[in-house]
Amino acid sequence: MVATESTMMPLGTKAPDFTLPDTDGSKVSLADFEGSRALVVMFICNHCPFVKHVADQLARLARDYSGQGVGFVAINSNDAEAYPDDSPAKMAQEKIARGYTFPYLFDATQQVAKDYRAACTPDFYVFDADQRLAYCGRLDQTRPFRISSGNYDSTRTPSDGADLRAALDALLNHQRPSPTQHPSMGCNIKWRPGNEPDYFG
Repeated sequence: MVATESTMMPLGTKAPDFTLPDTDGSKVSLADFEGSRALVVMFICNHCPFVKHVADQLARLARDYSGQGVGFVAINSNDAEAYPDDSPAKMAQEKIARGYTFPYLFDATQQVAKDYRAACTPDFYVFDADQRLAYCGRLDQTRPFRISSGNYDSTRTPSDGADLRAALDALLNHQRPSPTQHPSMGCNIKWRPGNEPDYFG
């Protein structure tokens, strides 16, 4: 597996619009988060070891910050035909198993991933109260430890969410996050054949 880094959307970019189905079939839109003090948009999936490494921390982040007016939404843009573990049915199971309290949306056309120039799973974007990008990149500096092909250990350096937490704390204290931001790293988004964006590869 070759690790892929974020494309790092320019700070200040307005959040691209979206309307996508949640695991229960309801539709969730960017407009649903108007009024949030900050919004975390995450591109994740079920099968990627880099996402598995941070999954518990993602659930914890939402529990810690949702009560402070921060919105959270996760989007899976992977090709579910080629990767059935990332199908909507499996997403519904994953949401329950991980204790995700945020919407977990399926981007079947992969257009939303392209609009955000998302490249990897996980990939993180934090928008301010005006839905302008204030932070993008990694959750923290930890990575899963590769034991062998397809076998990873996340207990050696457990995820603490430090970078994303610092960005949210700054916004909640009416400050801007540090402009020194590091790209996320993970599995590349699994594009449908012929649907790869111009920034892929």
